[in-house]
This record gives sequence, C-alpha cells and structure tokens, in this order.
Amino acid sequence: MPTPENHPPAPPSEPPQQADVVIVGAGPAGLMAAEVLSAAGRRVQVFDTMPSVGRKFLLAGRGGLNLTHSEARPTFDQRYGAQQDWVADWLDGWDANAVRAWADALGAHTFVGTSGRVFPHEMKAAPLLRAWLHRLRHPDRGQPVQFHMRHRWQGWDGQALVFSHPQGQRRVLARATLLALGGASWPRLGSDGQWVSQLQALGVPVTPLRPANCGFDAWGRDGQGWSAHLVQRHAGEPLKTVVLSLGRPGEPGHWQRKGECVLTTTGLEGSLVYAASALLREALTQGPTCLYLDLLPDHSLAQVQQALAHPRGSRSLTSHWRSRLGLHGVKVGLLHELVPREDWTNPQRMAQAIKALPVRLKAPRPLEEAISTAGGVAREALHPDLMLQARSGVFCAGEMLDWEAPTGGYLLTACLASGRRAAQGILAQTGTA
Repeated sequence: MPTPENHPPAPPSEPPQQADVVIVGAGPAGLMAAEVLSAAGRRVQVFDTMPSVGRKFLLAGRGGLNLTHSEARPTFDQRYGAQQDWVADWLDGWDANAVRAWADALGAHTFVGTSGRVFPHEMKAAPLLRAWLHRLRHPDRGQPVQFHMRHRWQGWDGQALVFSHPQGQRRVLARATLLALGGASWPRLGSDGQWVSQLQALGVPVTPLRPANCGFDAWGRDGQGWSAHLVQRHAGEPLKTVVLSLGRPGEPGHWQRKGECVLTTTGLEGSLVYAASALLREALTQGPTCLYLDLLPDHSLAQVQQALAHPRGSRSLTSHWRSRLGLHGVKVGLLHELVPREDWTNPQRMAQAIKALPVRLKAPRPLEEAISTAGGVAREALHPDLMLQARSGVFCAGEMLDWEAPTGGYLLTACLASGRRAAQGILAQTGTA
C-alpha cells in the first residue's frame, strides 16, 4: 500500500481510500490492539498526529519504565476506584502477569522492585518500544502493521475518517476503527483531548476531562500562595518519609499513606500526593480542602512534645528542632510557613503541628501538567466490547475512557488490557482474515 509520503491527498471528489482496520493513536492501547489484530491476520493501519510512535510512553519511561505492579488481585483491581469492576473485566484477559510475560518475550527481562513495582531490566522505555515496533512491522505470523505519522484525525465525512497531514487531507473508509487517542495530559506529546468535541457531536456521553495524578496549589499562612522565601529556599526539595492524611482518624473517609512528596513553587506534588489526587480533586469540588502531613511518622506525639520541651539553652529554635528531632530543610521551612510564630515556642502546639501539619489546598494543577486524565468516554456510551453505542464499528480504548488509576504500573496495565479487549471486540464483530 502507498505510504503517506508518496501518496498525494485525494481530491474531495475522489472516493476515500479503503482500509481493513484503522487505529487512531499510536500509544500503548493502540499498539496493543494492533498486535492482537495483525496476529489474527487483519491488515492494520495506525494513524497518529505525532512524527513518531509512543511519545508519551517514551517520556514516561525516561526515569524508569514502570510497566505494572506485582500486587495480587483483587487488591490490584481496587486501585481503579469507582470503575474497578469495569477495568477488572479487561484485566481478566490481560493482567499484570500477562504484561510481564509479554515484556519478557520482547527482551525486557522484568524484575520486581522493592516497592512491588515491575520494571524492565534496562529501566528505559526505548528498548522495549523498539522491539515492539519491530515485531509489529515484521511479525512471525499475521500481517505487518503500517504506520502513518503526522496525521491528525478531524472526525468523519459520512462514514469515512478524515485526517489532515502536511500534504493536505486524507479520507479513509475502514471496515473497523479503534480510537485510542489518550486523554488531555501532556498535550505536546499528542494527547490534547480534541477528540471530545468530535464524539460529543455524535451524541456520545463524555465525562469532563480532569487532571489525575497531579500536583496541587496550596495556600500559605497569609492567605496567598507560598511565600517568596519558602520558594527560593526550598522549591523542588523532597519531603521524605512523611504521612499524608485526609480527614481525622476515625472520621468517615479518612485516608492516609506514608511516602514522599515534593514542595513546588505553588504547592505540593509527587508520588504521595498523586496517590491521593483523586480524593483531593473531588473534595475540592465540594469546598475548601485540607490535607495533613505528619513530618515525623516514626515519632509519637508524646515523644515529639517531650523533645520540644527539652531546654534549648542558647540554641536557636531551628538548631533545637534539628538536634532533638532531626527536623531540618524543607520540613522546617514548611513549619515556619504554616505555623503561627507565637506557637513556635509552645511545645504542645508545635508537636501537634509537626504530627498533623494542615496544608490548605486551592486547586489541582492544570490538566496539561497532570500525569494522566480522569474522565472521558462514559461507560454507558460503550458496549462491553468497547464499541460505541452511537456508531457501529467504532471502538475506543485506553486513557480516553472514563477511568483512572494511581501511578505504579496500574495505568499502563489497564491501557494495554483495554486495547486487547477492543481488538477482541473488533475480531468478534468482523472476524479474522
């Protein structure tokens, strides 16, 4: 078949190009669907707006590609929150063990880290993606997958898909279509959410896209943002070994977890905050929201109070806190920022602040800064095989569906699993080659 480079755009009067299966989106969900379909003998063409495949996948794996998690089901399923039964249905056909076996077959040689997260031995995404693309283009069985880059999907002209590309416009009439267009986080990598208006025009219910696994802006003590002093001294520093809590112990909805987060120029971010981001985001829709940081989780309240009450002599408060409790750096900076000065010399009040420092939140960071997206094509808009109710032969997969998950390999696992489920739906609807 001619490639986009040597095939001039057809004039509007010409009939659209005929195709077997078209996948729009060259991320993990789309590529996994392409693998299943090509192995079944289907002729698959993948279109993507970016110049190369898997841009977000590559960036996400730059610091260490977290493929999946070793956590056993059904606990694994619970990470998907309100949509866990929906996602669990996909995972029944492609779980974390399947992800590891698949990656190992591509030469990744996975291992389980100390946190239970699963990584390829090279830690990077690029070697795995290269091996995957080679297998898609040169399969041992089935049909090779064709890729068309710099093609932005513009919707439909009748039944034909319409793409814009550097040479003009292209119309493609597919036997089956899979949309795997991602959410709206990291738009510079291709997932910009522009598909929302196209599907809404068909009457497809789409839950508004919202940031997930995101940072949050915080209020300083003066009712503004962080002070210039705190930002200049400590922005970018990690808050190590803290416990983040929502609500008070014993109250409904109480949540807490131990880990690390990072102080930013406007608030907090990092793995511990990401784990709570869905709860925090929803709480902010109801009104003012506060999280609590235990800065010394390995000390009891009584131990902290006793240490603070110890005479400090001529030492400064900062020196006293460091020598008696090991508090220094960004943790002390936050205490100075959020605790009234008159409480600094009160051992009881200061101990309570150290063990449950209230941080008032303003809002999530913007969607384009988030690691992933919540919201998307609503569950009721789809058949169980992920085909749209509103348009026969068009399937959806990946992050553009209305589900979310924390970091830790859960996102990638469900994206891959949904791609397989949609591919199986296409095969059930239209058969093998």
